[in-house]
Amino acid sequence: MGKLTSWFKRRPTNLSDSGQGGTNESLPPTHLAQTRQLLSKMKILPSKMRANRATGTKPLYRRFWFWAGLGVSGGIAASIYGISLIDRTLPDQSELNAVFREQTLTIKAADGSILQQQGEATREQLKLEQIPDNLKKAFIASEDRRFRQHNGVDPQGIVRAGLNNLRSQGVVEGGSTITQQLTRILFLKQEQTIWRKLKEVRLAQKMEQELTKDQILERYLNLVYLGSGAYGVADAAWVYFSKSPDQLSLAEMATIAGLAPAPSLYAPDKNPEAAKRRRDLVLLRMQEDKVITPEQRQAAVQEPLTLKSSSPKRVQVESPYFTSYIQKELPKYVSANVLKSGGLLVETTLNPSWQKVAEEAVAKTLRNQGRWENFKQAAMVAIDPRNGEIKAMVGGKDFGKNQFNRVTQAQRQPGSTFKGFVYATAIATGKSPYDSYEDAPFVVDGYEPKNYSENFRGSMNIRDALTRSVNIVAVKVLIDVGFTPTIKLAHEMGIKSELKPTYSLALGSNEVNLLELTSAYGSFATQGLHAEPHGITRILNRQGKVIWSANFKSKRALDADSAAIMTWMLRNVVEAGTGGAAQLDNRQVAGKTGTSDEARDLWFIGYIPQMVTGVWLGNDDNRPTYGSSSSAAYTWHEFMEKAVEGMPVEKFPKRPKLDGRKGTIKAQSIKPKQMLNRSITSNDDDSEGESARNSDESGSSRRRRSRRSYSQEEQQSSDYTPRQRRRDRSESSSSNSSSESSTPRRRSRRVESDSPPPRRTRRESSPANSSGSSGSSSSPPSWRDRLRPPQ
Repeated sequence: MGKLTSWFKRRPTNLSDSGQGGTNESLPPTHLAQTRQLLSKMKILPSKMRANRATGTKPLYRRFWFWAGLGVSGGIAASIYGISLIDRTLPDQSELNAVFREQTLTIKAADGSILQQQGEATREQLKLEQIPDNLKKAFIASEDRRFRQHNGVDPQGIVRAGLNNLRSQGVVEGGSTITQQLTRILFLKQEQTIWRKLKEVRLAQKMEQELTKDQILERYLNLVYLGSGAYGVADAAWVYFSKSPDQLSLAEMATIAGLAPAPSLYAPDKNPEAAKRRRDLVLLRMQEDKVITPEQRQAAVQEPLTLKSSSPKRVQVESPYFTSYIQKELPKYVSANVLKSGGLLVETTLNPSWQKVAEEAVAKTLRNQGRWENFKQAAMVAIDPRNGEIKAMVGGKDFGKNQFNRVTQAQRQPGSTFKGFVYATAIATGKSPYDSYEDAPFVVDGYEPKNYSENFRGSMNIRDALTRSVNIVAVKVLIDVGFTPTIKLAHEMGIKSELKPTYSLALGSNEVNLLELTSAYGSFATQGLHAEPHGITRILNRQGKVIWSANFKSKRALDADSAAIMTWMLRNVVEAGTGGAAQLDNRQVAGKTGTSDEARDLWFIGYIPQMVTGVWLGNDDNRPTYGSSSSAAYTWHEFMEKAVEGMPVEKFPKRPKLDGRKGTIKAQSIKPKQMLNRSITSNDDDSEGESARNSDESGSSRRRRSRRSYSQEEQQSSDYTPRQRRRDRSESSSSNSSSESSTPRRRSRRVESDSPPPRRTRRESSPANSSGSSGSSSSPPSWRDRLRPPQ
């Protein structure tokens, strides 16, 4: 190559394929061959070189159209890559129809009313047809005049906004469409970056493909932030003017529409002059778009800006104990990531009407009985036993001061309410309600149960023992059927708490909460079927799609015949026993009272075929009360009397035939190491006189219900089943507490005692007054009169 170059310098020639032409001298043959070989390797032919020089054309890489085409194709490729890169960071297309903001939570009652909202939530969402036409057009004129023409992005609108802003020497109009604003509300943050703007544009284009214009407009008008905690036009109408959107004047509509670009700047309650200027501008644009006439605009401009401010609706949480329970239940049904992202709508089982009645009943009891019976707290829960839906829940006195939910979080001794499971197990093993046990002094393995009154009645059947809540018989029944079957049945019926195999189990010494105890009694109401208690029916995501729905199947916990027999026995508790205060006119009611040691816990769990309701009264610090379970039964009555209004009257199944019944549960009787039965002493004969007095005391209450027809057995039972004497502050022999028994008389032996006798208080009546009450000339007050607070 070096030789060739030097040769060209010395002898410039015009080469050709034939070797002719050029100068007078020609290359030697050997040099010519070498030159051709070199040029051939360089892929440069002399003929082409001569042709290019002759025609004057340029090489391809030196031509403009080549580089222009390369630039355009490169730009297209870069755009495609950039769009794909943006698309990878955008939400999935299925999420583009979202109807809630991120980080929000809305909890609704069964009737659709909102109980609670968290985050940037719209308090009142409207359908597009519910929004006045002029209000919709005001937003379109103000924010996106070509809303119906563009496909998400409006280049013409961007140019117009830029020119108007230059002309006004300020930002008076934005270039973002309503669709772009909606994507920013739902999916993007508010940072001012090119990348965010690009994502906004791309999202808007995708949203226009996914939703109709009306759907986009409806979401926007419900979600746009308009200042002062108002999200959406309905909230703004209420916050600024205390009106619904359909009550707004044209000027008020324009004022609200003018808030969208900068709510803090144009808020009429903070900057009324700026709000007026913005309102007038919106009205001008509406006239230019021929939405309103010049006369309408002029009248609206002259209208004074009159505000009537109100706080956003539903800032106060409704049914706070229930909604806090719902929030704690949510992680059971949706993942942590879904909860974190928010935008959820939770539909619940709560009946707002029943909830209000429950709150009133609890408040009344605390205000009246609680004041003079020394209890400061109360709780109530109502459940539909057929499907497990929680219809009402009151977890305490004041959620604002104490958020502790005494329905779901308080573990308390259930007292005699637990006897329902002991007797249900006995019936399911094949025992008859008429099987007899001896109510007499009894010691088993060092444990000596006591009746609340410390009196004994001798031989009595299971039904009467349940009606009169006799502790000694309950323990003897537990020994016959066994710990394991009783605990297993209680768990299958709905008790979740741990139950320990001790003799005091029969008297309710193991702690449970009100929700599980009430739910378990619901299994009696449904003939032995148990449905899991729950408060959530459906959970919807931001797109309005159901991501979880309740599907709790009822399970057989107790055979139907045993459940029907238990309901028949528990009806007698209400009609002729300790639960008399719970009676409802013209409806069958079954239930059980319960009182723990020193009346620390007062219970009543009662049910009708369609609903089971539980009540607890007591103190958080476990201090004793001066009350009785009758107060809980009365609270139950106050709630149910109003809740059942308009509800069809249903009856419980008839009691099955007792002859020839076979058990469905196998008894596993306990074999005590030591068991001592003693006969009733003469001192215990006084119990008959006391029963007679108490029976006399309850006579007026029974006479008020003379229209009720009882069987011969029920009449006999009622003879010694009185109502509670309030002045004595203790239950009589016939209305004794479920779990309370006295300290053993035999001081030399240390035994477990669930229920020592009630302590005398300074408010207690003297024995003389008590014994003389039955012989007084005036008839004693009925249980309703005694429970009625002093006027």
